[in-house]
Amino acid sequence: MDRKSVIVLAISFLLLFSWPVLVNKLYPPVRVPFSTNALARATNTVAGTNNPRLEAAPATNASPALPLTRPDAPEELLVHETSEARYTFTSHGGGLKQVELKEYVETVTCGADRKSTTNRLATLNRQASAPILALLGGEALQGDGIYKLTKTPAGVQAEKIHNGLHITKSFQIQSNYLIAFNASLANRQSQPLALPSQEWIVGTATQTNPSEDPTLLGVFWQSDSGPKHVDAGWFANRTLGCFPGTPRTHYLGGSTNVQWVATHNQFFATAVVALEPATEVGIVQTNLPPLTKEALAAYRGANPQPVGFQASIRFSEASLPPDHSLNRTFYLFAGPKEYNTLAKISNQLKNNLDHVMGFDSGFGGSVFGFFAKLLLLSMNGLHNWGLSYALTIIVITFIIKVLFWPLTIASTRSMKRMAALQPQMKALQEKYKDDPAKMNRKLMEFMKENRVNPMGGCLPMLLQIPVFIGFFTMVRTAIELRGAQFLWACDLSQPDTIFTIPGLNVPVNPMPLLMGVTMIWQARLTPVSPGMDPMQQKIMKYMPLMFLFLLYNYSAGLTLYWTVQNLLTITQMKLTRTKEEPAKPALVTTKPVAPASGPKKKK
Repeated sequence: MDRKSVIVLAISFLLLFSWPVLVNKLYPPVRVPFSTNALARATNTVAGTNNPRLEAAPATNASPALPLTRPDAPEELLVHETSEARYTFTSHGGGLKQVELKEYVETVTCGADRKSTTNRLATLNRQASAPILALLGGEALQGDGIYKLTKTPAGVQAEKIHNGLHITKSFQIQSNYLIAFNASLANRQSQPLALPSQEWIVGTATQTNPSEDPTLLGVFWQSDSGPKHVDAGWFANRTLGCFPGTPRTHYLGGSTNVQWVATHNQFFATAVVALEPATEVGIVQTNLPPLTKEALAAYRGANPQPVGFQASIRFSEASLPPDHSLNRTFYLFAGPKEYNTLAKISNQLKNNLDHVMGFDSGFGGSVFGFFAKLLLLSMNGLHNWGLSYALTIIVITFIIKVLFWPLTIASTRSMKRMAALQPQMKALQEKYKDDPAKMNRKLMEFMKENRVNPMGGCLPMLLQIPVFIGFFTMVRTAIELRGAQFLWACDLSQPDTIFTIPGLNVPVNPMPLLMGVTMIWQARLTPVSPGMDPMQQKIMKYMPLMFLFLLYNYSAGLTLYWTVQNLLTITQMKLTRTKEEPAKPALVTTKPVAPASGPKKKK
């Protein structure tokens, strides 16, 4: 490869690696200012919005947006603890202010135990502008927003009376991070009471700590048409995901059958399941308070401004006769995105809340989701036998390689036979170059008679793509890997950074570097595809560098899988070469083309 080609490839890889940072610098996203009631203000202006990507929804007549409470109103907090979590309720809005998960720390560090009982626990809805299951909808529903909290044997009760409307909320704490919620809106007047549309806050998706992947923040919601997902990409509204567009400020979806809504980050989620389907779901992106100096020091992203996605589930207007009440029943989940727990809740509530794992969303859908679930269950099964999670990844990679071993051997042999037949194939191409249709037909007949398949070298690779993408999807959000250690890597769910280059703020991650070395080694051992020109051959040898740049900042668990997979493939190639018999001469059924010559001389 000449010097110019090397320079072009180096610049291309550098641009590919730094493209997300450059886009954020050149076209910074427009943020919604930090506020206490951003969702109510956004959804009040949705009527008449003309946006082709906005989910179709009926226009609503919400009351003017009000602050949740008076700024100077005193706040009463009531804490309820279980063996799983610490729930903090607030009188401001009468909802769940935050949930601290006792089995998970906020930030995983070297030597830290995942099951910690310190005060720095993983917290859901932290620094959010509204508590979970706060009720919004204007002055008729909110009033001053102050509730009276009372502790009950099973949980907490919040109630308030405003203009003859008696609101009672009952939180009953259950197992598996589940809360049964009942709300009663009773008319204590002597005349009918018109209720505006009711907006129940689901929660705000925020990062548990600054080192988590901010691209995995979002909101899932379910209707009759299936689950849907909204994230930062939807609000940025960029063309092809890169070039700036008109940012969106709010999302309104649903028609009449919203079954559940869930806000989530990389490893945790808050979901509200409505036993009576709701009318709409509303989502806004909002800025959170700035990071502290301590948090900024640990931040690995390109933009240190933390954002959140606040979601709500909405019901249409109603009229209450005197001495009648309107009841709402929800189930609230606030805990880890652990597949077994979510699957158990899905079976209990007869829904598919396990979709919050994100296995079935994105490219490939349920096909890759099937492999992600299978690999996760296999990893947990091996871990239950006493293996560490790092060893389970290695064992699963070995099992996958054994299953694909016959196909890989057949692929290698097919590529070598194709290379041996290359002179005859080139002769056929030269002979029938003026008739492409006949040339292709003769080539196919020639390969069939010599028992070679032009797709034989690609088939094993194509079959392994769903497995790899399923593994990539699983490792990215598997909370089981959070805090799992392997050699120098303290957390297999994060990059294995050992130090950062001073001044450049560039992390040094050994595992992706090892992966890149093994990929280049494997590329050099791979037989050359027939018909590939020398320049293409050199480019293919250095193509693994692209994956090194793409996966450099991904989780150590994913690069561990790929490194082990490369080493096993190299071993397989070595074994195939040593056991291979001397190549037999190819069966040529087509006469070779005679070289051009002049008229024969008479003897």
